[in-house]
Amino acid sequence: MSTIMSSPDVRPDTRAFRELFLSGVPLLDVRAPVEFSRGAFPTAVNIPLMNDPEREEVGLRYKEQGQQAAIALGMQRVSGDIKRERIQAWAAFARAHPQGYLYCFRGGLRSQITQQWLKAEAGIDYPRVVGGYKAMRTYLADVIRIAASTPGHLVLGGLTGSGKTEALHGVGNAVDLERHANHRGSGFGKRVTPQPSQIDFEHRLAIDLLHKQAGGWRTMVLEDESRLIGMNALPLELLQVIQTAPLVWLDAALEERVERILRDYVVELRTEFAARYGEAGDALFAQRLQDSLTAISRRLGGERHGRLMMQMRAALARQLETGDCDAHRAWIQGLLGEYYDPIYARHLKEKATRIVFRGDAAAVAAYLRDQAARNRHGAPD
Repeated sequence: MSTIMSSPDVRPDTRAFRELFLSGVPLLDVRAPVEFSRGAFPTAVNIPLMNDPEREEVGLRYKEQGQQAAIALGMQRVSGDIKRERIQAWAAFARAHPQGYLYCFRGGLRSQITQQWLKAEAGIDYPRVVGGYKAMRTYLADVIRIAASTPGHLVLGGLTGSGKTEALHGVGNAVDLERHANHRGSGFGKRVTPQPSQIDFEHRLAIDLLHKQAGGWRTMVLEDESRLIGMNALPLELLQVIQTAPLVWLDAALEERVERILRDYVVELRTEFAARYGEAGDALFAQRLQDSLTAISRRLGGERHGRLMMQMRAALARQLETGDCDAHRAWIQGLLGEYYDPIYARHLKEKATRIVFRGDAAAVAAYLRDQAARNRHGAPD
């Protein structure tokens, strides 16, 4: 508990990690920027006690001369105007977010110093998270592990472009892994904005699972993903679920799949690039499509890659000149029929014994909703 208890209204320090993440309260992260960049939490704002050079210098002093010498150096480096500026920034955060909490790496010295300075210099009692970042991260890792171990999960599979992600949107216990990874999952799935760090991806996923559990959902529906979604790796526990759980297969006609890929990977992607980069967006969009095709060139083979690239470049030139996207259908259909579909056909043979339901989008969505309702807390047996 906090040692700062000057009035009955002072909120105590907390270990209630579940409530912190479910409520989405703002968090003041006083770790160094380099620590924050490696991983944080969705509602956290980084206002460090020490910047990166200061932390590095203090850490070296700690190794060479021990804790007291390191503390003395830290107090020397963070003093005067620097100290006042940081206290002012913390105080502004605390006043703007009176229900928030602060934390450092282990909930120890840095967060306690921040608390003490806030109280002494700004008259603000602000609680910290006991155990800090490390304890919260451990808690979220346990959420994923425990959720994955619960029996009854389902996996949604289907050919490229069949609309698996769309089918999941109306299912209450669906976990949208691609949204958390900010990536569409295929070789062409990179978005305009960057992916989260691996740690941030895991945090987003775990918090989503917490909300699902709080809503009464006992099981998950996961899209059939490989180990990597772009640069983000699935936690091993979830990957094992995807590789072993009963499979629901979504069927969609080739024409429908071509149109969906045209919409997502061509029309909407160009719009996203234009919104972010303005006039430079078209060139970046065109380069992104070509880079995505080049990335799988070895698996495509030289002749096929060359042919599809010619079709893509011709389609891009026409689109950027006139706005007409029709020519893109040629390379999309070729890529599906000659590359992605044969791969999926081989994998489907291996997974055939796991399929428990198969149908079009409407039938699959109805099946998933029915199964979810049966596994929700409070549902009749």
